[in-house]
Parts: sequence; structure tokens; C-alpha cells
Amino acid sequence: MANEIKTIGVLTSGGDAPGMNAAIRSVVRKAIANGVAVKGIKKGYQGLLNEEIVDMDRHSVSDIIQRGGTILGTARCSEFRTEEGQEKGAEICRKHGIDGLVVIGGDGSYRGAQELARHGINTVGIPGTIDLDIACTDYTIGFDTAINTAMSAIDKVRDTSSSHERCSIIEVMGRNAGYIALWCGVANGAEDILLPEKYDYNEQNIINNIINNRKRGKTHHIIINAEGIGHSTSMARRIEAATGIETRATILGYMQRGGNPTCKDRFYASVMGAYAADILCQGKSNRVVGYRNGEFTDFDIEEALAMKKDISEYQYEVSRVLAQ
Repeated sequence: MANEIKTIGVLTSGGDAPGMNAAIRSVVRKAIANGVAVKGIKKGYQGLLNEEIVDMDRHSVSDIIQRGGTILGTARCSEFRTEEGQEKGAEICRKHGIDGLVVIGGDGSYRGAQELARHGINTVGIPGTIDLDIACTDYTIGFDTAINTAMSAIDKVRDTSSSHERCSIIEVMGRNAGYIALWCGVANGAEDILLPEKYDYNEQNIINNIINNRKRGKTHHIIINAEGIGHSTSMARRIEAATGIETRATILGYMQRGGNPTCKDRFYASVMGAYAADILCQGKSNRVVGYRNGEFTDFDIEEALAMKKDISEYQYEVSRVLAQ
């Protein structure tokens, strides 16, 4: 099986995440160690269709493990969602001698990998997303850096919120998943944490909580609001009108995607990259690398996409108790 794989391609797709460069580096160096050539595909599936393909060697990935973002670039590609685009992508892989492809990205990227596998290209996905919203894995590349970036920023907002005796609504990323909000809410000692999976949109409960806390002598109030709920600025205006307490919204935005990856993101991404290169060289295809119960493993892409993930009830209950 291993002799059938002569060249591996690697691309990053969807939103960038700190640690993607560590995964790229690991894919390249482990594949070369296995006697397999590597080609880098720039700008995701769009770059594949545009044939933005370059040869990579060990030197190509020197001095990148500490850098955020992705040296290969990333882009959305509507054409690749079509049957014609997928067939074209597979033909381009064959034209460039790419026998196997490592796709680093989220669930949308996996669907693209799944289609390439259907068209005869061996594919393996690596979970690269700050959202932690891929059900088959307990870890996704970039999440640890994102929560640490957000935590540091929220600490700073708390300082000024306390000084001015304000209510602060801080919106964090995560798309429709509340993991960043939950982790930062607990780690930053927020008084309210709004998660897409749990929020009932009863703003009066938040208002009552702010008023009751002020009566108990609390001089500031931190609300962590998940991106999937959003509308933090208009929410701040309504809360200020209802409570008479100065309320400000801070949207952390794309700063959470950038910056030097943490040690955890560098290490886990490196192991996942090596694992992906190894199973491709073994002839496996249509797989997703994951981390579960303390072990690195892999799943069928179809099985992985069918899995569901939700906020832990116990963790959510702890967040509510600690906020009181």
C-alpha cells in the first residue's frame, strides 16, 4: 500500500487557525521521512482549481511553527461545491501526480475532501478551527490559542469596566458553537454567559441579574456573548436603557484567529499532521484525524460528519453556579 503513494498534497481551507503552520510543517517533514514527495496547494480548494501548486521540502517549512495563520493561505470556493468543480479538482491532483491529499480545516473542508475521495483521490482531514465544533474530536487546532487570546483581552476589558462601574458585553467568536464563550466565561469569571446552544433570548433575566448584583454591591458586570447570538451593540443599548447602568459592547473579532499558537496548539497540530501523513502513506483514504480520550485516532469522514456535538450539561451547570 505504502508504495502506491508517491506524492502527497497539503492545503488549508476555511477560516485560518493558529497551529495550522505546525500541522503543515509536520505533514511535510513526516511525509518526506516516509520517502514521499510533498506539494503545497495555496489558497485552499480555490488554489487547487487554479493550479497554485508548489513543491515543498524540509526547508519550505523552516521557521513557521511559531507563526499564526497559514503559509499556504486559505479561501472560500463556491465552484468546488459543484460536481464539475470537484471533478476538475481530482483531475488537477492527478495531473500533478498527487496521490493523496491532507486537508486542514473544518467540517466544510471535510465535505470537499470527501468528494475528492469519491473521485479517486486519497484524502485525510485534520481538524483546524478555533470553534471546537467538530464532533469526532475533543480538540481542534487553534482553539487553545483563541481562548487564551480572548481571555487576556477580556481581563483587560474587566479592568476598565470595574474602573467605570460599567456593564460590559464582550462578544467572542465560535460561529454557532458556544465553546469559546463557555471557556472564557468560566476562566474570566463572567456574571453571564450567553451560548447559542442554551440561551433562551430572555433579556429580562440578564437585566434582573445586573440589577440584583448592583444591589449586592457588585460594581461591574461582565457578559460573555457568543458570536452565534451576536447583536452585542444593540443589546448593550437595551440593557443600559433598562438598568440605567452604563453598558458597553466589545466585539473581539478576528484577533482571536491570529497570534502565535500556544504550546498545546503547536504540539497537537504537529502530532496530527504526522498522523495524517502516516495513514495516507498506508493507503487509507476518506479519513479524519481526531483526538479522543487522550489518544490520537482517525474516523471515516462520513461517520465524523454524522456525529453531533453539544455543550456538556455539567460544564454549563458549573458555569452558572460559579457566576452567582
